[in-house]
Amino acid sequence: MHTPENASITVAEASRLWIAKGELEKLERSTLRQYGNHVKLHINPLIGNVKLARLSTPAIENFRDDLVKKGSRAMARKVLASLKSIIGEAQRRGLVAQNAAQPVKVDVKRRDQRKLAVGRDIPSKEEVQTILSNVDGRWRPLLVTAIFTGMRSSELRGLAWDDVDFDQKVIHVRQRADHWGEMGATKTAAGDRKIPMSPMVVNVLKEWRLTCPTAGVGEGSPERLWLVFPNGAGKVENHANIANRGFYRLQLATGITEAAVDEKGKPILEPARDEHGKPIVGKDTRPTMRQVVRPKYGMHDWLFSIFVAVLSHSPDEGELSCRELST
Repeated sequence: MHTPENASITVAEASRLWIAKGELEKLERSTLRQYGNHVKLHINPLIGNVKLARLSTPAIENFRDDLVKKGSRAMARKVLASLKSIIGEAQRRGLVAQNAAQPVKVDVKRRDQRKLAVGRDIPSKEEVQTILSNVDGRWRPLLVTAIFTGMRSSELRGLAWDDVDFDQKVIHVRQRADHWGEMGATKTAAGDRKIPMSPMVVNVLKEWRLTCPTAGVGEGSPERLWLVFPNGAGKVENHANIANRGFYRLQLATGITEAAVDEKGKPILEPARDEHGKPIVGKDTRPTMRQVVRPKYGMHDWLFSIFVAVLSHSPDEGELSCRELST
């Protein structure tokens, strides 16, 4: 069925229908935000005003090339996938005869498929031992559990005490907290799982349970233990707080850092300061400059899940078990 051009809607209008469908299907807010950014930042500026009836595979090939030129191939693949879904939704509604984007692809170059490396992307055994030796306060139970279970940050933030079985020494992962602190199912069916707890995790969590903040679950309900790793009010902790106040600060304090560089790879400098925070001035009255350092590892949602998987099978590190790390 051919759609006349004068009756055709634009790509921007089709995008709104697609987003509305996602809202109707109750997709996660983070997913809808990602789709919205694809439309707002990449699709509409380039082809938003183009009518679906005028879209051709060669035209979308040009769109694909523009995406690759201005950004990463990974992002181009995601945006192209969103465009295919937009046109596919319009096709299901009878608003366009075919999906001209379907044959278009963004291949990932072999050189871009960099493998994760221990000590570069994932903490090494020695760095983990440094973390375990220095972490304290409310960050200790969280990081100990993260390291020895491989749970994602979102799963740790959504973990409830009801899902910690001290008798069987297992953690049952049933839910996760999203970017806004809302609870939802794990990302995949395989994400709903049971994880054995090492003796170290059991002991740390039992001790933490005595001082863990409580919260009322539901309006008017009495306060009780709910989340294992909540904020000070007993509610869902923010991912940024875990990263900035916990993991990043600990790395800076223990020297797990790397030199900060600008876009051209040049070192970033800042005025050196004394113990009172005052700039150190040289003999020429100019501030003494020093290299800026930053935490070596980002707090990715997957960091510790990949860490456990890679270290336990790494030929460079040997067969490394959780028991080895806790000694």
